Amino acid sequence: MSKVGIRDVAKLAGVSTGTVSRVLNDHPSVTKDVRARVGEIIKDLGYLPDPSARSMRSKVSRLIGIVIPDLTNPFFSELVQSAEQAAANHGYNIIVMTSLDHAAKEADRIKQLTSRKVDGIILVPSNDFHTIKLPKGLPIVVVDRLMPGYSGIAADHRSGVRLGVEHLLKLGHRRIGFISGPGHSVPANDRLRGYLDAMEQADGGAKMAGPPLIAEAAFDYESGRSAGNYLLARARNERPTAIFASSDQQAIGCMRAAHDLGIPIPAALSIVGFDGIPLASMTTPRLTTVKQPIQDVAAAAVAVLLNKQTAPELDNPILFACEVLEGETTAPPQPD
Repeated sequence: MSKVGIRDVAKLAGVSTGTVSRVLNDHPSVTKDVRARVGEIIKDLGYLPDPSARSMRSKVSRLIGIVIPDLTNPFFSELVQSAEQAAANHGYNIIVMTSLDHAAKEADRIKQLTSRKVDGIILVPSNDFHTIKLPKGLPIVVVDRLMPGYSGIAADHRSGVRLGVEHLLKLGHRRIGFISGPGHSVPANDRLRGYLDAMEQADGGAKMAGPPLIAEAAFDYESGRSAGNYLLARARNERPTAIFASSDQQAIGCMRAAHDLGIPIPAALSIVGFDGIPLASMTTPRLTTVKQPIQDVAAAAVAVLLNKQTAPELDNPILFACEVLEGETTAPPQPD
């Protein structure tokens, strides 16, 4: 069967190819009757426009690139899915590439997307992003990992963590441990500041004697498990009665560490995570977490790229509020 072309549609509809093109592009000059007739014939013939030809004519590819550090991270997977849905709502598709959190690979991915003539790029930058040069003239929106000197869109990491720690404080916890992210990570440092904000404001400053109850770790499960072991391997009256983890994966790893040490959750230890990934609702007990508004961040990034929303000003990012989703891993502390 030969390929159906725009001329075939025009011939059967009794209109010009230009009229068919205007119907495909939803041009307001086309009458309702013509639009319906052309649309019915397109449907009957199964005609599919050639995207490359449309791109050459309109100089718009209807493609958005998205570069993330790691596709195996559930947070980034959800961000991609949300961006894809937001793009589809505007008639766009996305091309996903991963940088493996490495600046040289990131620069290569951006170069590849530029050669594909994408209309813009959503970028979750690597931690050494500042070492690369961005192409001029191509719209790029930085999301999640806000970088000094660049505008961006993200959840309010600092305020979100403060909300989660305040939830633990209201339950009566004072020895609250914290599993931070990597020290070179901008979001990790924002989350650490949120923890410190809440602890300093609690009862005039919840100062704790003994070793600091902070452990630095990568955002993954195994690192959270190791950090949990570090925080919990101390005398009962010195170990934390609650732990806030900077990612849900860390929190789930910490839950495993508590289980291995025979520390029941939440009877003897409360745990709160951060991100609100779907996996958080599948643990036993169900994890209490601070949910990032991933869909809002993705939708805003797409809208900014397509000029549907005003771009954030330099060093004045668009920040979305987080919320605490109460699960089953928090309760008032037991007496020592």
